[in-house]
Amino acid sequence: MSNAEPIDLKNLSHTQAASLSSVVAKYSDGPVTGIFTDGSCFVNPGPGGWGAVQVRDDVIIHQLCGADIQTTNNRMELTAMIAGLQMINFDDQVEIYSDSQLVVNTLTNWAAGWAARGWRRKTGEIANLDLVQEAYALFLERPGAEIKWIRAHRGSKWNEYADALASLYMENIRE
Repeated sequence: MSNAEPIDLKNLSHTQAASLSSVVAKYSDGPVTGIFTDGSCFVNPGPGGWGAVQVRDDVIIHQLCGADIQTTNNRMELTAMIAGLQMINFDDQVEIYSDSQLVVNTLTNWAAGWAARGWRRKTGEIANLDLVQEAYALFLERPGAEIKWIRAHRGSKWNEYADALASLYMENIRE
């Protein structure tokens, strides 16, 4: 994975915990089962974070998040997807949601062609190749994983929650 360091969710500040709780209280729309991933960057490039949450019937099963002091939004989005894919077993049937069309298209449309060409695009380099290869390998190992795009910031509870996880790092950089 990237240089992103995991954030210990057991030691959240009061502000961080309140932020996550407010998302759960505020939103109710969207799918209630699946894995939701998101990445963010305070400035791009710059400090960034990622989050992934697995829910079943509106109950959190597993959640992870982390941060990197020097990164890009796309790296954080890919890192979140990697974390989400790692949450599931090889034979699980699960929908994994990302609000990054780049991540969804990379894994479901473009990576197969790039791999067939020796990890080359027809034009130019593949950005974040290390993370693309890792995410694609995990995706191929989990044939029951269906990666879907979900619109960002439209009130989907668990996408908003993944966004809040991805933003937890910001409290530390603003101090």
